[in-house]
Order: sequence, then C-alpha cells, then structure tokens
Amino acid sequence: MRALALMARLCAILAGAVLVGITGLTVSSVLGRSLFGTAINGDFELVGFAAGAAIALFMPWCQIRRGNIIVDFFTTRASPRSRERLDRLGALLLALVMSLMTWRSALGGLNAWNTGSGSMMMGFPEWIVYSMMVPALGLTAVIGFAQAVIGFNPGGPDALAQDQAEDRR
Repeated sequence: MRALALMARLCAILAGAVLVGITGLTVSSVLGRSLFGTAINGDFELVGFAAGAAIALFMPWCQIRRGNIIVDFFTTRASPRSRERLDRLGALLLALVMSLMTWRSALGGLNAWNTGSGSMMMGFPEWIVYSMMVPALGLTAVIGFAQAVIGFNPGGPDALAQDQAEDRR
C-alpha cells in the first residue's frame, strides 16, 4: 500500500503543478488582454484540458486518503464490521468504474492519436490530455481494488498514525 500511496502523492503533486500552470496561463491571458489588447488564443481550451487532467490526477490521492464523499446516513447504527464491509464494497464499485473509465479513456486517447485530433482554436493535440488521465485513472482503480481486498488500514492503527504524522511534515 505504501507504493500506491507514493504514486498517488506524485499524481497529486503533478496535478498541483498543472493547476499552477493553468493559473499562470489565465493571469498571462488576462494581463495581455488588459495591457496590450490581446489575449492568448485558445486559452480557455487549454484551461479546460488541463482542468480535466488535474481532476484525474487528484483522484488516486483522494481515494487512498478516503476523501470521497460517503453517505453514511443509513449505516450510522450498523456495526463496525458491517461498515467495513460496505466500505470495501464501495471501494470495489469505485475500482470497477475507474477500470471502465481507464479503458474508455485509453481508447479515446488512441483514437485522438490516430486521427490527429486537436482543439478547435489552437489545434492542441488531445492525446496529451489522455496520456495524463489514463495512468491516474488506472492507479485509482488499483487503489480501489487493493482497498476492497486488504482493507483500508492493513498496517493497523499504528500505520495510520504514522501515515498521518508523515502528512503533517
């Protein structure tokens, strides 16, 4: 699980870098429009592509940290064992959905590569976005399968406390 956590963290760092890039692009475009009367052509396309990639890149970190929204209204009175089973079932369902998204995104990326598909204004190659999304979606699926099989805290409470202490540093 530690290797998966490290890969998820690297994806999140890359997603943060993508968001910083989006911010720089947007600021440059707005300043160019305000100061020089010209914006970056197709900036909204790049922001849309990058936002999609960033969302996919954040998903593994969200899953490994159990950051997804859980509606526990019906399970508040269930036993801890029942909640654990339901959480594992939820992780399995998420893994299945992420597997489907990985497969379809990979096919979409290959299609974009083969057809030379690009954005309308700039002609930015769409396959680049897919190449960032597919590994992150696949990693999210692997993390979900691992959580479904071995649980959410296989190292026990000490491992969780250690992970949280490392996150605070």
